[in-house]
Amino acid sequence: MILTDEQKAILNGESGETMAKIMKTLVMYGEAFGAEKMVPVTSKYNHLVTSFGLKALTPVYTLMEKLIAEGVKSKQKFSADPRPLDKNVPQNFLQKLVFNKFMYTKQDYYEEQLRELGLMDKDAFTCTCYMDEVGNKPNMGDVLSWSESSAVVYANSVLGARCNRNSGLLDLMGSIVGYVPYFGLLTDEGRRASWIVKVNTTKMPPAQLLGSAIGMKVMEDVPYVIGLDKWLGNELNDSATTYLKDFGAATASNGAVGLYHIDALTPEAKLYGKELVLPGAKEYVIDDAELERVKASYPVIWKNPDAKPKLCLVGCPHMSLRQLQDWTVNIEKSLSEAGNKKVLIPTVFTAAPAVLEKFNKTEYAERLKKIGVITSYICPLMYMNNPLCAKMPVITSSNKLRTYTTAKYYNEDELLKIITKGDK
Repeated sequence: MILTDEQKAILNGESGETMAKIMKTLVMYGEAFGAEKMVPVTSKYNHLVTSFGLKALTPVYTLMEKLIAEGVKSKQKFSADPRPLDKNVPQNFLQKLVFNKFMYTKQDYYEEQLRELGLMDKDAFTCTCYMDEVGNKPNMGDVLSWSESSAVVYANSVLGARCNRNSGLLDLMGSIVGYVPYFGLLTDEGRRASWIVKVNTTKMPPAQLLGSAIGMKVMEDVPYVIGLDKWLGNELNDSATTYLKDFGAATASNGAVGLYHIDALTPEAKLYGKELVLPGAKEYVIDDAELERVKASYPVIWKNPDAKPKLCLVGCPHMSLRQLQDWTVNIEKSLSEAGNKKVLIPTVFTAAPAVLEKFNKTEYAERLKKIGVITSYICPLMYMNNPLCAKMPVITSSNKLRTYTTAKYYNEDELLKIITKGDK
């Protein structure tokens, strides 16, 4: 790898042994992927994926302590993924015992470490850091040192920033030294599409289901999606970005997509169009039947597949303000049609603390509380990591949560009927 004089100096220990080790780690990481150089991180803020104080992460805490002791801090303030615990989320005595005595025993300790290293704000914990309310929204062309697959794919695709799918702690290391290896999605060639996906559905496809179909088909490749602008238009307004948030999270978790292009909509697709598509690109056609096939392929791993759901989790990735408001209206309407006053299944909506703060100042907050829905800032995935929670029949509209846990997927229309009318 070709390094600048400044980078060589860091590697040779002129900024201290710890900085040298961090630079060496990043150089080795880049060389593994054929990177020929390091490039500066140019975003204002960073984002970390590791946010939960699991007892098993002792090596992480040890590394953090060493960084703090030697005065090594991130060059950028950063946000982090959601917290795992909230007493307001349903949990019985045994589940609570496992959470607090056996799982997330280091949460307070770890959060203090994050604050010392450069956390943006004491409540900057969310997987949707790019939302306006949170404030960690990179510009087009910014080079990032992020992890969290759903945030990375959104930043690359919807915002036109540049970031590889880094793993935890590599995100922090890049931010500390201010450089990341130049390969993959940081390069022009790495951002070109090797798949053309044609959406030929008769109605707007559910974001999480469409993203799942594409992710499982293209895996880590870059897809260029044609036909979706019919439903989303050609402007990245609130409705379109909310859809793409959930769509991208499914492509990243059901596959390993780090970047997608939506014809006539996302920034690079609007600039370059089909010039982004590589010669010989593969083609994937998605119609109504293909979406049904994909949905039917999902395994149900409940002990009793026909069990009555005991909990509904929505918000993986975290919900937007618009989603919280729209769901409030839709639940009220569906409950009224069924003659019910409250949701029939305990239901939790999760969103960033800053989004919830804004939502709680609107009329919708009291209306949502009145119909029995709980709002929280937690990571639903971290909640389901509790083995006692994993045994419960939990339903969700999140394909990411379905993929990583025992939760059963329903699209939003189906989920709405279940929690308001008891339909299955």
